[in-house]
Amino acid sequence: MPDHAVAWLRELGAQEVAHPGGTLLAHLERVRELLASWGARPALQRAGLCHAFYGTDGFPTALLPLDRRAELAAVIGEEAEEIVYMYAACDRAASYPTLACEEPAFRDRFTGRVHSPAGQLRRDFAELSAANELDLARIDPTFREAYGTGLLAMFTKWRGLLGEPARRECRAVLGG
Repeated sequence: MPDHAVAWLRELGAQEVAHPGGTLLAHLERVRELLASWGARPALQRAGLCHAFYGTDGFPTALLPLDRRAELAAVIGEEAEEIVYMYAACDRAASYPTLACEEPAFRDRFTGRVHSPAGQLRRDFAELSAANELDLARIDPTFREAYGTGLLAMFTKWRGLLGEPARRECRAVLGG
């Protein structure tokens, strides 16, 4: 299934989209590899590979419009697509501060809806967020210098949502 996703990413031009560290495709592959190194289950790895399909709050370039969600689900599976949608839909300013709370207030930037995602989906979102940001921090010293302290504080607050391999990687890349 990841081979089909990579082929589709290529077809949609992800290897031509500039992104820190090279191209969007290279970043997506690094995020999937990092999640795999942490022992993430296959659905989360596939979501990591495809996390920018709909654009994100921090990277507006979308490879696919939201009305084609079923097509992505057919390629990577419904569970992985749900993680991709949550990642893309996250209004970071509104959602990040409460993610580790018992009743988080997750705001969907596409619909404006505020809800509390289930525990597994929150853990997946947190791990994917950490993998994404840590990849950027690894390859771009300027990014790490500008955002590393804030990211470390956020991921420390999210420690209950992150597995030990992700927490270890946060400390190794961001300090602390």
